[in-house]
Amino acid sequence: MASRPSDRYNPVLLELMTGFITLLAASLMLWFCLEASPVVPLAAIVTFLVLAGLILYFIPDRSRWLGWANRITLVRGILIAMLAGALADPSLLASHTLPLASLATLALLLDGVDGWIARRTRTDSLFGAHFDMELDAFFILVLSVALIVLGKVGPWVVLIGTMRYAFIMAGMRLTWLQYPLPPSRRRKSVCVWQVAALMLGLLPMIDTTTATWLAATALAGLAWSFSVDIRWLYRHARP
Repeated sequence: MASRPSDRYNPVLLELMTGFITLLAASLMLWFCLEASPVVPLAAIVTFLVLAGLILYFIPDRSRWLGWANRITLVRGILIAMLAGALADPSLLASHTLPLASLATLALLLDGVDGWIARRTRTDSLFGAHFDMELDAFFILVLSVALIVLGKVGPWVVLIGTMRYAFIMAGMRLTWLQYPLPPSRRRKSVCVWQVAALMLGLLPMIDTTTATWLAATALAGLAWSFSVDIRWLYRHARP
């Protein structure tokens, strides 16, 4: 990849720095108000810094600002980074499940807002679509691990969070898996149900049996969706 002039980074860096300050303030508030371990804000900060680094690496040369749709996605990233930080303190997750589930609910609600704004402002882009999709995948992984930390579902639930990454790794060897897939409402619907099912499983009033059943339906739907996509790629993209 060719090097880019530093001035192209400045506007995006400013937005990311604003996001970092917002995350820092929210994480410290979470730390003080909920009496969390100091590891919680540290883990949230590290998660956000990795996200910011990936944005800077993959954002196109011509992008001088993130744009409103990607800013909403970045807000989702801040919320998800805070949830990822909470995983570092199982006692926090167990004693304050409801407020943390509320953060997850807000992240889910914002998932539809960024796409709507992109269409309304005609600023939809390949970068924005990938940003949204990969953040969804990480969100699902965080929720999967949260259920394991809470002891509500067995380790098998991590299959939900890692299936996307397994697909990417498989594509490194089977290059036809990298072929662009056509747009699909089925794929988006399955993603929303995964998040909803895992979030419901986090709620204090949901017992382990119900949480396991919800996670199992999410895994079944995800496996079915991937099988449909792989079959399509096999027929249309395999050499």
